[in-house]
Amino acid sequence: MKIDYQFLPETDSTNRWLKDYEAANVEEVVVCWTDYQTAGRGCGANTWESERGKNLLFSVLVHPTFLDAGSQFVISMMMANAICQQLSALLPTESISVKWPNDIYVGDQKICGILIENHLRGRNIADSVLGVGVNVNQTAFVSDAPNPVSLAQLMGHEVERLPLLETIVESFCKDLKQLEANASHVEAVRSNYLARLYRREGFHAYRDEQDDFEAELMTVETDGHLVLRDKEGKTRRYAFKEVQFVL
Repeated sequence: MKIDYQFLPETDSTNRWLKDYEAANVEEVVVCWTDYQTAGRGCGANTWESERGKNLLFSVLVHPTFLDAGSQFVISMMMANAICQQLSALLPTESISVKWPNDIYVGDQKICGILIENHLRGRNIADSVLGVGVNVNQTAFVSDAPNPVSLAQLMGHEVERLPLLETIVESFCKDLKQLEANASHVEAVRSNYLARLYRREGFHAYRDEQDDFEAELMTVETDGHLVLRDKEGKTRRYAFKEVQFVL
């Protein structure tokens, strides 16, 4: 699987840049990374704070045409797993987890966010653009984000960004290739994702449009729905943005 790396000193958005970029062919994986985004986005209307040249800001363009539209969430799981794997190698004594659906946490602090945009053709996925922001060398955060943390803060020194980028992308592409060769690999991807979930044990505080409640995490379904069970034994099933983690 050929990987084409494109570095931009500055861009409005690596996701937007990749959507305008034409790869040589659909077999190619294109990675755009930058020192600074002028219009970097998080999920929804959120922005992503990043000091120039300090963090790992990148997007990956892939063409998983073998996946049907109902399997979109597996792409999110694969990227979350790849990032957790590489961060765990750098932070072996820390608890690295995925806060559903795809924020990466160290303990109770956010170190990475993922924004995925899938484009469909008929019943299948034509292409996916996965935007990732990892807090690497930034040590002061000035936005109102409640709980950011970086590798430099945790490790006490700066970290080279390019090797980290390459290992994350290679890990993701390895899973993608395995999935293309064998559809049953989705179960291994999902098993790894479930094992890494934030708050995967015990009862914790949540909030939906009706009330605040405590619940335990039961599972995340293949299509990405979060399934909780509250203290009254009621099963609650949520799509993205329908429930909040109360931190």
